[in-house]
Amino acid sequence: MRPTKGAIHHIEINVSDLEISTRFWKWLLTEKLHYTIFQKWDSGISFKLGETYIVFVQTENKYNNPKYHRKNTGLNHLAFHGGSIESIDVLTEELKEKNITILYQDKHPFAGGPDHYAVFFEDPDRIKVEIIAEDE
Repeated sequence: MRPTKGAIHHIEINVSDLEISTRFWKWLLTEKLHYTIFQKWDSGISFKLGETYIVFVQTENKYNNPKYHRKNTGLNHLAFHGGSIESIDVLTEELKEKNITILYQDKHPFAGGPDHYAVFFEDPDRIKVEIIAEDE
């Protein structure tokens, strides 16, 4: 079966430290969101779910400054469907156990609005990640 026209094929993100980013994203994508490792090579790794995959590549030293910031022009955040409200709550606790800061704590879990149950946090390069509950 062919993928839906217009669906995202893949996303590629350069990271400042591939080893640190791989630990973070491998846990989130494989253990929490059902991705599998798709490809792995010296300077990168990719994770696949269905027909879509996400690639993380080590930024070349000459391009590693200035550091990424989501408020600059470019990618602001990645948002994923996350399952039930209960799974968002479990994920939130696991993020805290891993000392990953929950963004917008004063509004959590409704930082996206009163009908939008989600957790917001950052990856090692401070790319914002949003995981959204499906049974609102």
